[in-house]
Amino acid sequence: MGKETGFLELDRHDRSYADPKERLHHYKEFVIPLADNELKDQASRCMNCGIPYCHNGCPVNNQIPDWNHLVYEDDWKNALDNLHSTNNFPEFTGRICPAPCEASCTLNLIDQPVTIKSIECAIVDKGWKEGWIVPYVPGERTGKSVAVVGAGPAGLACAQQLARAGHSVTVFEKHDRVGGLLRYGIPDFKMEKHLINRRAVQMEAEGVTFRTSTEVGVDVSVKALKENFDIIVFSGGAEEARKLDIPGAELPSVRLAMEFLTQQNKRNAGDDEMRAAPRGSLTATGKHVIVIGGGDTGSDCVGTSNRQGAASVTQLEIMPKPPEREDKAMTWPNWPLKLRTSSSHEEGVDRDWAVLTKRVVGENDVKGLECIRVEWVDGKMQEVEGSEFTLEADLILLAMGFIGPRKQGLIDQSGVELDPRGNVKADTVKYQSSDPRIFACGDMRRGQSLVVWAIREGRQCARAVDEVLMGTSELPL
Repeated sequence: MGKETGFLELDRHDRSYADPKERLHHYKEFVIPLADNELKDQASRCMNCGIPYCHNGCPVNNQIPDWNHLVYEDDWKNALDNLHSTNNFPEFTGRICPAPCEASCTLNLIDQPVTIKSIECAIVDKGWKEGWIVPYVPGERTGKSVAVVGAGPAGLACAQQLARAGHSVTVFEKHDRVGGLLRYGIPDFKMEKHLINRRAVQMEAEGVTFRTSTEVGVDVSVKALKENFDIIVFSGGAEEARKLDIPGAELPSVRLAMEFLTQQNKRNAGDDEMRAAPRGSLTATGKHVIVIGGGDTGSDCVGTSNRQGAASVTQLEIMPKPPEREDKAMTWPNWPLKLRTSSSHEEGVDRDWAVLTKRVVGENDVKGLECIRVEWVDGKMQEVEGSEFTLEADLILLAMGFIGPRKQGLIDQSGVELDPRGNVKADTVKYQSSDPRIFACGDMRRGQSLVVWAIREGRQCARAVDEVLMGTSELPL
């Protein structure tokens, strides 16, 4: 460990944010990083526990105490090498991962976890600044070819690992730019997209070929891929959004969160937003916005609506309001249920819990939303009699999660077996589908999840593919 008494001498101190009055006028990142000396102090707080519970929370198996110690020793280059040994894209996770590692930190027992996420982000940002991150080109090629379908974090991680193993890798992406939900679902104010662009440049130098604006199952068939590649990896997302099944939900201004977020990201990039707008252009400017869904996607809709100049923003959640502070004895070191207030919430929103929507009010378009309060008794939801109320609304955004991958096109053509939840059936050892030449990883295999799980599955899937192609693999798990 860096400093035996660091956690006793120093309190947790994390990155701060620019003032909401300033940041609401743009879509750039607004996190204010810590100085190097502050990061070294924060890294010194790591106790290098005999059982590092932070590993319990980290899906990508980051060796957190090791690179904390290296940062404390001012050995940033080796800290970067260690970080990259488990995580292809720390600049992504260091910005948008919810940091389950910090929830598992022993110091979280006293609400003082090590600032793991901030240190991780600082390591990789310094690596790019110093020019330490360069393409890794394998010494020889294997002559084997792999098609990776989907350029989100799972597909990118899988493709990079396979290219570094010497295989010829082509990534097919239906959108005009790579990144998946990192590109089109995460607002720029949480993660600017030049971070994805420079990784794509690195991967191209390593031998990865990107074919954008090419949807497998539409522009090119699964049969064609099987004829031209040794292995196919399905690494797309769980894009089938949960619908709102109430009267009036068919009105024009009841829209999916991903429509809303994607259009704004395309505007920011200078792209044609209408390519992702089958139901027309969409903005919250001057409107009373209701966001249905209390998760991260809903929060992103809140932040984007405020930046577009919404008249008001309300976020509804069907579940009860979580406790302000979790019961550590019951939850630690697992991810706790507790009230989470994001930077977007701090910018302005009315939040309400235990609310069930009943009917969208309006004839030609949305005018309001009828709701009723609910309570949960023995795990069952019950409406509270006499608690009906109506909210004014001009735009309703549905951020209620996803129920699995889209079946039409890619999956239907492949004929692979699905699990009971509608995801591509494959385990986490071989990652093979019912078709031995088709592998699956990320949200398409596990369902809606986190960027860290996507990267982990992409890496592990790459090793499984490498083992099938070569009989053995030196890629890390």
